Amino acid sequence: MTCSQCNHDLDHCHGTLVIHADTRVDCTEPDCVDFEIVRHTLVLDCIELDGGCSCTVIAQESQLLRVS
Repeated sequence: MTCSQCNHDLDHCHGTLVIHADTRVDCTEPDCVDFEIVRHTLVLDCIELDGGCSCTVIAQESQLLRVS
């Protein structure tokens, strides 16, 4: 199977873009340096990752402190 975006020389990434609760973003593709959403076919919030993400715990604790 070949990638149609590769076949058409379109700028894209094969990794998954992960958007963190603290507004950071990273990509599962180690060589990816451009974290624009439009370059990634799959975009996830970090809370959707297996095992979660440590930044969501920090964000939840921060929210609890503001509500208290």
